[in-house]
Amino acid sequence: MREVCFLIGRDGTVLWSDASTSPVWLPDSRARWEAIWRLRAELEEIAHSHPVGPLGFSTEDETTMEALNAALGRAVRFSVVAPGGMVVRTEGRDVLVMDEPAWTARLRSDSGMRTLAVAPL
Repeated sequence: MREVCFLIGRDGTVLWSDASTSPVWLPDSRARWEAIWRLRAELEEIAHSHPVGPLGFSTEDETTMEALNAALGRAVRFSVVAPGGMVVRTEGRDVLVMDEPAWTARLRSDSGMRTLAVAPL
């Protein structure tokens, strides 16, 4: 298993991706930052996996999201996909996604994770 990052365009297309070699860590990468900057006009969402959980943003995720929003000069949608579901950060709140976009199946597969059933809230 490994953490994977997808840059998602406005139409739900995966514009770019990269992966770590760890199931619990996705180190910063110059190539990723350059892709974010190059694709900034089309970029709608930055998604990454937590193949062994948690279903939520880490402290490192929080600081990275803050830096990205500051660099881009606008809020980008951020999401975490875990075995038990998907969470997005929208308007400063974390929201569980019940109807996941099609690209989440690829993100889970690329991460080597299995999907677990999620009980409705």
